Order: sequence, then structure tokens, then C-alpha cells
Amino acid sequence: MKELINLIDKHLDEYLQIVYPEDIFKAMKYTLMLPGKRLRPVMCLETARVLGADINNVMPAACALEMLHVQSLIHDDLPCMDNDDFRRGKPSNHKVFGEANAVLAGDALLTFAPQLIIEKSNGLTAEQVLRILHEYTKFAGAYGLIAGQVVDIESEGGKLVKTPEETLDFIHLNKTAVLFRLAVRIGAIAANADEDVIEEFDDFAKKFGLAFQIYDDIMDEISSFEELGKTAGKDKNSGKLTYVSLYGLEEAENKFRCHIKECYGIIDKYKSDIFKEILDKLSQRIGSK
Repeated sequence: MKELINLIDKHLDEYLQIVYPEDIFKAMKYTLMLPGKRLRPVMCLETARVLGADINNVMPAACALEMLHVQSLIHDDLPCMDNDDFRRGKPSNHKVFGEANAVLAGDALLTFAPQLIIEKSNGLTAEQVLRILHEYTKFAGAYGLIAGQVVDIESEGGKLVKTPEETLDFIHLNKTAVLFRLAVRIGAIAANADEDVIEEFDDFAKKFGLAFQIYDDIMDEISSFEELGKTAGKDKNSGKLTYVSLYGLEEAENKFRCHIKECYGIIDKYKSDIFKEILDKLSQRIGSK
């Protein structure tokens, strides 16, 4: 997995060059190149690999996915959103470059990502590129990532249209799981996988996304700034609807273990050391009671 992360970092650095006007490209690259787990592009590349595709053919799309994720982080940290001054242990984008440039940096990453897919996906067919672009625009927009963010903001003010349980699942299926779903779907499309295989990986990503968000909620409750790389305890202090606030810490941990167990059940047959490593690392942190 470390080798894949290094390879992704190398391509991200190469794909995003700093040119005039330098301020916007520096802002884009600042958050993009902060050290991270690169889970989404790793999962994209590994899905492609286990299904028989050459990862070099899907690298541009995997890096575009990371750009989309980073865009969401830049905007999520803004004062008008979650208002966090730190990301991955460093000052948030708007604290370094100002709010206006942070908004524009997020917008620029959002639009540069599909440009990258179009220009650099030389090993994919035109049909595959078109389908990947459709998946990207669908999951990045008002039917996916943005929908989750909107309901997340509304829920902080207690404005719930659905039950708290339904609201929480909607937020995190769209705000968190959606990019893991996009990752595995892109990888499967690049491998020309059958629809039933795509849906199987999609189901895995939904369950993984919920487990990952529950993990994040638990860590916000019990971890320090040094461990998180961002402000700890913000969810609780802002009255945010989370799995811990709704179900309590013990039940949140139980839900996490349930989703992780289902993930193992789906992915085990593909004999992927990387997917197993990802699941193992999350499981070890919460404990296996």
C-alpha cells in the first residue's frame, strides 16, 4: 500500500504544475500534496488491479478522484461550513491563502479533475472515459457529495425532514461513502467488469463508507489533535449529528464492527492484500471485542 501511495503522490505532483497565476495553483497544490492515506485512489487502483486492468490506465482517474476529495476538504474547512483551522496537521487552506482563494482552489480542483481524465486516460476507450466522467459528475454533484453536505449543514441546526437515523445514514452515504463508491466503480469500469461485479464492489464501498464515518465519529470523540490532524471534539462541541451522539460510543463501535465484518465478507474472495490491510488498520484501532 505504501508503494501505491508513493506512486499516487508522484503522479499528483506531476499532473498539477504551478503556472501563472501562481496563487491559485499554489493553493490547489497545498492541500492536495499534504501527507494523507490516499484511500480513495488506492481503492480505485486496487479494484482495477484485482479485476484484471493495468493500473497505469486508471491512474489519471484515480488522481482526479483524490482532487475531488481534496476539493471537498478545502470547502468543508471554510468558516461557512465546518469552520476548521487545521487539516492533516497543517493550517487549513483558507488560513494560508485566504477564504476567496480557498473557494476558488476547491472550484479549480473540481473542474481540473475531469479535464485530467479526458486528457491523460490514454489507455482507456472513449466509452470507458465517458462512463467514468458520468459517474464523476453524478457522485460529485447534487445527487451525491453536495447533497450529503447540505443535509449535514441543515442537521446542525436541528432542521430534520427525516428521522435522525435516516438523516444520519443519508448524510454519510452521500458525504462519505459516495467517494469510496466512485473509487471502486471507476476501477471496475476501467477493468470492463460485468454489472454484477460493479454492484458487488459498490455494495462493499457503501458498507466501508459507513464504517469509515463511524470510525471518524468515534475518533473525534476519543482522540487528540496530534492523532487526528484536525481539531478534536468539534462534532460534540457544535452539536453535530453523529453516530456517537445518536447511538452512544458503545453502540457506535458495535455498528462499526458489523459493517467491517460485512466488508470482509464481500472482499475476501478477491484475495487483495491491500483491501485487507485497509480493513485491518481500521479494525485494530477500534478493537475487536
